[in-house]
Amino acid sequence: MGNLFENFQRKKEYLICIDSDGCAMDTMDIKHFQCFGPCMVREWGLEQWEEALLERWNEVNLYSMTRGINRFKALAIVLREASGKYRSIDGIDAFVRWCETAPELSGEALSKMETDEAHVCFQKALSWSKAVNAAIGGLPEEAKKPYEGVAEGIRAAHEKADIAIVSSANKQAVVEEWERCGLLPFTDIVLTQTEGSKAYCISRLLEAGYERDHVLMIGDAPGDHQAAGQNGVCFYPILVKREAQSWRQFREEALERFLDGSYRGGYESQCAADFEKNLGKGENNG
Repeated sequence: MGNLFENFQRKKEYLICIDSDGCAMDTMDIKHFQCFGPCMVREWGLEQWEEALLERWNEVNLYSMTRGINRFKALAIVLREASGKYRSIDGIDAFVRWCETAPELSGEALSKMETDEAHVCFQKALSWSKAVNAAIGGLPEEAKKPYEGVAEGIRAAHEKADIAIVSSANKQAVVEEWERCGLLPFTDIVLTQTEGSKAYCISRLLEAGYERDHVLMIGDAPGDHQAAGQNGVCFYPILVKREAQSWRQFREEALERFLDGSYRGGYESQCAADFEKNLGKGENNG
């Protein structure tokens, strides 16, 4: 893990970090509708409460300020609620604690958890995660594509900036999707859940020598905004249900502002306000 960061070298003065699912790739809805939620219901045998649980899963992951949360944190939230409302989930308290304290939340890290108290819950969470990955792998290729304007935006950005994928998704899936869609050649490093949180990944990238005002995080979720804020770098939002418009604005307006130094201040504040309004008012539920 360390070698990936240590081997990374700054080639340009600017760095643009881009989230994948729901930001560059139009893959977030279908993955949650068809893979994450249904696999959870099956793994824990919660079919009796399926409709309510799937609605809650989508609310947590897509339609609220927890949009884009790590898969295991989302699982902990929904299972803890299910354990309180519907049926007791063995080992849920220890699993929640792990999600709150573990330095790395990934399938690999989960596979090393063998505590007696929560062995069953950890085992089932790992089984669920593998089932999700398999289900995502089985989605038709035409269902996993970039939003309109993404390729043009990333190509334009890569002329002036180093490009890093910074995603909390599964690495194999991210690499496969970006490669198949012809986007991987315009990136310089791929960072996913295996490398750590988005905030951590950005902090390590900064060690390559970028000025903070020369680093931009493009994301669709509050976690992306927070990761940028924690590192003092710029943030540009991709708005839910307005993704093509957001990418067009990035290419035609925001990118130039970022490069000429006029992004900070009023423009970035307006982008952030639009972002919070977009999630907070539930425009995305339409």
